[in-house]
Amino acid sequence: MCGIAGILYKQPGNHEIGNTLISMLDGCQHRGPDSTGFALYGDKNEQLQLRFIVPTDEAGKSTAINSIANLLEKHNAKIAAEESVGCSYKIGVDFGGDLLAFTKEMEEQAKLVSVGYSLDIIKDDGTAREVDERYDVGSFTGTHAIGHVRLATESAVRPEAAHPFWATGFEDIAIVHNGQITNYWKMRRRLERRDYAFHTDNDSELVAVYLADKLAQGEKLDDALKTAIDDLDGTFSFLVSTPTEIGYAKDHLAAKPMVLLENDEMIAVASEEVSLNRLFPGQAINSTEPAPGTYKTWSL
Repeated sequence: MCGIAGILYKQPGNHEIGNTLISMLDGCQHRGPDSTGFALYGDKNEQLQLRFIVPTDEAGKSTAINSIANLLEKHNAKIAAEESVGCSYKIGVDFGGDLLAFTKEMEEQAKLVSVGYSLDIIKDDGTAREVDERYDVGSFTGTHAIGHVRLATESAVRPEAAHPFWATGFEDIAIVHNGQITNYWKMRRRLERRDYAFHTDNDSELVAVYLADKLAQGEKLDDALKTAIDDLDGTFSFLVSTPTEIGYAKDHLAAKPMVLLENDEMIAVASEEVSLNRLFPGQAINSTEPAPGTYKTWSL
């Protein structure tokens, strides 16, 4: 049992999406106390933004950062900005090469968890409030975001196994997932034979790699979500985000809950209505539940 949430403001601007998503995830934190993660979208940066999971001890962290620096030099990527907080190391780099080849090698040699010009993925062990205390998620402003609270069932409790996952090789695309993919190993081996790499045993990573593969073949996101419902076995609800949109897909059994609210200002989606109530305290809201086997996207 995990919890997911997403928010998209229809009009561009610097909305308080950090605080909003913290509140929504706090509302469903009982569904996943092990770890919490945020995929946050703000203004587009000039530099490519990369975030890694690194050891928290100074010796291990220094070794990991030096290894990353060597890889960057190999690909002629120059660091323009950097920061290290907790188990996270974030850099902005000037890069104009082959993104797929670059990120693939980075993933093989380091724990790369976020890539994009407007996307930043922050995830760690603990609750939404605890992660906010470490990384100041609440100060983030932007247009949209998705998040996740995790109860570890398929893999160990480690920051790199937490959600969100990014779609390998495609900047600014992330997913969060609630459920279980029962044909995980079959689908994983099929994708590995086509040279895709997996870096955790979390079945949710499959959703991100699956979508990356569909996009690499030139499919639109809507079409990829449609085929995902039939190709992925199990009970699942998941959210996906891009630089300009969020979307959902829900399996045919609809065993995993999802509610949504749409008005003139926003789209809000969550596992439970309590998360939506956090947006409108003391007010009655008109939420709906997506039908089984459906998918949809919304754009700015």
